[in-house]
Amino acid sequence: MFRAIPLRINRLWFAVASAAAATLLFGGVASAHVTVSPGASAPGAWQTYTIKVPVEKDIPTVKVALKIPDGVEFKQYRPIPDWDVELTKNDAGAVTAVTWSAEDGGIGPGEFQQFDFVAKNPDKAAEVAWDAFQYYSDGSVVEWTGGEGADYPHSLTVISAEARGAANADAGHGHDSNAGSASGAPEGAGTGASGDGANGAGNANAGKAGAQSGSTNADAAAANSAAAQNSGTSGLETATLVVSIAALLVSLAALWLTLRSKRKPA
Repeated sequence: MFRAIPLRINRLWFAVASAAAATLLFGGVASAHVTVSPGASAPGAWQTYTIKVPVEKDIPTVKVALKIPDGVEFKQYRPIPDWDVELTKNDAGAVTAVTWSAEDGGIGPGEFQQFDFVAKNPDKAAEVAWDAFQYYSDGSVVEWTGGEGADYPHSLTVISAEARGAANADAGHGHDSNAGSASGAPEGAGTGASGDGANGAGNANAGKAGAQSGSTNADAAAANSAAAQNSGTSGLETATLVVSIAALLVSLAALWLTLRSKRKPA
């Protein structure tokens, strides 16, 4: 005879622990979302954005499509070796979507890829949502279009005056006469060049130094913002992995107790 009650309890405990371990393990994988950074930027700024695409399946990601939110003006993208880029435009010639397609292999399991592009933010405070579509080699598509709390949420960027210092403006876009101000340069930078003699030259140099300092500060702020976001994501994934491993160990211990109780006589 076996001890029926303890055996049932052990089996129940084993089932619960196993379910918890599976949930946590798969939850850890699901936390690796497609994201667009930075999460905050200034109104009217020309911002360098980065879309990060991790692979959550055991097959490669071969294509990624990103919708450009209303009010955001897409300008340029950074070319990536072995990836083709297609721009979808509306009747007015504005870019409404960007699609990156792999020429060979794509993003493999356990890997991620980043794609950079430059866009001009809306002129007023807003919250822009980045809808993304991740295509796998088997033809399946993961739509990162949900709101907060969804299984597949889209990434958000808050456009506000408070984030002005974090704007990573591109001085080389060549389409905005106020680019110096967006990158932190003081108004009227370099106007001393039209002055007389040493005073004019001194003002010009001061204006140039101010522009360089402002641009450096803006780039540093953007780097800090991106680092903080990446650090938060990495910390969450690490914590999830630790808890998952702990739950798996508990499941193995419960299995051992179950097998041991079967061999114990009444």
